[in-house]
Amino acid sequence: MDRDAGQKRAGAFLYPQIEPFDQRMMNVGDGHQIYVEQCGHPSGLPVVILHGGPGGGCSPAMRRYFDPSVYRVILFDQRGCGRSRPHASVESNTTWHLVADIERIREALGIRNWIVFGGSWGATLALIYAQTHPDRARHLVLRGVFLMTEGELGWFYGGGAGAFWPDRWADFTRPIPQDEHDDMIAAYHRRLFSGDRAEETRYARSWAAWENALASVEHDGIVGEAPADYARAFSRLENHYFLNKGFLEADGQILRDLAKLRDVPATIVQGRYDMICPPVSAWTLAQNWARADLRMVAKAGHALSEAGISAELVRIMDGLRA
Repeated sequence: MDRDAGQKRAGAFLYPQIEPFDQRMMNVGDGHQIYVEQCGHPSGLPVVILHGGPGGGCSPAMRRYFDPSVYRVILFDQRGCGRSRPHASVESNTTWHLVADIERIREALGIRNWIVFGGSWGATLALIYAQTHPDRARHLVLRGVFLMTEGELGWFYGGGAGAFWPDRWADFTRPIPQDEHDDMIAAYHRRLFSGDRAEETRYARSWAAWENALASVEHDGIVGEAPADYARAFSRLENHYFLNKGFLEADGQILRDLAKLRDVPATIVQGRYDMICPPVSAWTLAQNWARADLRMVAKAGHALSEAGISAELVRIMDGLRA
C-alpha cells in the first residue's frame, strides 16, 4: 500500500466487513446507557475505537481497519449519540464522563490494557484518556489530531477555514444575524438548545454541513442534507463540548501534560490538507513527544474514509499485530 493511495478508494485497503460477536447496552449512570460492541477475535489483541464529533457515533466501516483474526475490536457510541441513550442529551455529558465510561468498558470486558485508536475528537479523547490512565494505553493510534485549543476552534469557527471555503462559510454564517458573528459557537448554541425541535434541527443541519463540506479533498464541498436525528445529536453535542472548551482546566492542557505519556508510544496519521484540524497540531504534538511517530499523508484531508488515510491506518495496525 502506497502512502499516497492515489486513485484507489478507501475500501480497497480495508478488511472485509464483519459482524459483532457481542452487542450490549451498558448502564453508566446519570441516566445514560451506552451502546458497546465487540468484533474480531474474542481473545485477540484488544483495541478500543473512539469516534469523532463529539457526537459522531460509530459506523460498521470502523470495524474494517483491523485484522479480525488478530484483533479484539471494541466500539462504542459515546453518551448522547448513535445507539446510546438518551439521544442528543448533554446532561452529565463531559469529557470526564467519557473518560470514566471508557474505563467502565475496559473493566466490564476484563481487559488489562489496550490499543487506543481515535481520530479528530476521538484523538482528543484518546490523548486525555491516556494522560488520565497511562498504564491502560499500550499504544495510541491517532488520526486528524485535534488538541481542543482555542486557536483550533478559532480557526474553524472564526473564519480561518472560511478564507479557503468562502462559499461554504457564507452558508454557515448566513442563518446567524451579523451582530452575532463574533462568536459563532455561542450563536449556534442559542439555537441548537432553543427548545423548539424544528428550529434545533434546522440549525443542526447547517452546523453539520459546514464540517462535512470540508472533511475531504475528494469532493467540492457540496454535501447532502444530514438525517434529522443524526444532525441534531452531532451538532448539539459538538457545540456543547466546544462552547465549554472540552471541559479542560486550561487552554493547551494536552500539550502541557504530555510528560504523562512519556512511556506510551503513538503513531499519528495526518492529512496534509486537513482543513478541519490543520497539520500544525499533529506536528506540534509529535515534536514534543519522543515516542510519537508522525505519518503525514499527501493529498489527503480530514476524513477517515479518504484512501490515503485508510491505507496508512491499516498499515499501522498490521504492523502492531506482532
